[in-house]
Amino acid sequence: MEFTVNLTTEQIIDFIQQIPPEEKIAVLTTLAEQAHAEHTEQIQYGEAKVRKICTARGLDWDAMTEEERIDFIDNLVHEDRECAQNYL
Repeated sequence: MEFTVNLTTEQIIDFIQQIPPEEKIAVLTTLAEQAHAEHTEQIQYGEAKVRKICTARGLDWDAMTEEERIDFIDNLVHEDRECAQNYL
């Protein structure tokens, strides 16, 4: 038998504040590791998408300078601008 308990963020914080310091560290470490892993996955997903868009537009992300990358992303985000459409 499985059941779910719904707690508010405040209730979770109150609970964590009641546990021993070693367990708090374990909880925080686990949460930080999971957040880092999720962030890394998001970065990798974003990079893959940008590389695919570059390739589709005849560009090489790896050959671009940092400034070219920034300009490309800025123009990509603002594709609806007339000047961006000329670049992309």
